[in-house]
Amino acid sequence: MNDYDALRDYLLRQKQMEFTLTFEQIEEIIDAALPRAANRASWWDTSRSPDIQMPQREACLAAGFKATRMPDGQTVRFTKLKKDGRR
Repeated sequence: MNDYDALRDYLLRQKQMEFTLTFEQIEEIIDAALPRAANRASWWDTSRSPDIQMPQREACLAAGFKATRMPDGQTVRFTKLKKDGRR
């Protein structure tokens, strides 16, 4: 089990099409501290470096969500992808 399996499982249970979580809430879900990189927008970008394995990105995509760090630098918006993988 990787650190982000719990996030994937949490996202799979969500019925909302879009919602926001704070970094603290995400840390509670994964029961671990997020790395410092988590406060950079690119860390959450689902299209960034698709050839490099990024467990946080894989967890979100596996659950059918796109994650975007919000401009406030403290929250992440999760948006459910359409069945074909698009927003």
